[in-house]
Amino acid sequence: MNTLAAQAAPSHWRPPQLTARWWPVFLRNLLVWRKLAIPSLIGNIAEPLIWLVAFGYGMGALVGQVAVDGRQVPYILFLASGSICMSAMNAASFEALYSAFSRMHVQKTWDGIMNAPVGLDDVVLAEMLWAGFKAIFTTTAILFVMLALNISHSPKLIVAWFVLVGVGITFSCIALIFNALAKGYDFFTYYFTLFMTPMMFLSGVFFPLEQLPGVVQAVARWLPLANAVALVRPLFMDQWPSDWLLHLGVLVAYTAVAFWVALALTRKRFAK
Repeated sequence: MNTLAAQAAPSHWRPPQLTARWWPVFLRNLLVWRKLAIPSLIGNIAEPLIWLVAFGYGMGALVGQVAVDGRQVPYILFLASGSICMSAMNAASFEALYSAFSRMHVQKTWDGIMNAPVGLDDVVLAEMLWAGFKAIFTTTAILFVMLALNISHSPKLIVAWFVLVGVGITFSCIALIFNALAKGYDFFTYYFTLFMTPMMFLSGVFFPLEQLPGVVQAVARWLPLANAVALVRPLFMDQWPSDWLLHLGVLVAYTAVAFWVALALTRKRFAK
């Protein structure tokens, strides 16, 4: 009987079954967030701006200019174009980890939502899009600050904004994998310490990838943050990125695979 029941149970790895019912879940998160919007934005914006001012102007005075694709650019422009990708990654990851875990495990909000005619797949999709949406606020505010500081006034920053939206969605999908595996908040330390922090230093945010050893470069160029930086940095320099289709394809692949894995692991968790 147990064997027959196991065979009859749908696979956790089945394709996503998505409907438009994700929208009320997304809207619910938005309405709750509005009560704490200002403190949330300040918290997400303050840290990247401190990085930008401290390293961009402080270290930038020592470094001067950096060679990017045969062109000399001010270090603060180099740093700004990389750190805004890092900010999108951090904002989406924090929301898809700590906030989503609170709603899923601590507050049992997901259980309450699924008492209505809303499936788990739609809840996970809404959380993914909500985390990406939170990253939009952070990157938009930082873009306005960069414009005010006269770091870049390239018209291509509009295209960069859309790329950053996609970067937030990519990292929200990756973070939801760890959300599905976590037993408590302490588990997220592994994600930040073993994945995000090394990637920040290996993705060309603070210095060119060419400064790394050849083997490390070969690995780093396939990291999602490195491909995001490769798309955004030329746009800050008022240039179109080379190999943009490859970089975009890498990010799309990370997004699709990570969302599928996160959904399967979340289904497995709720099936227990």
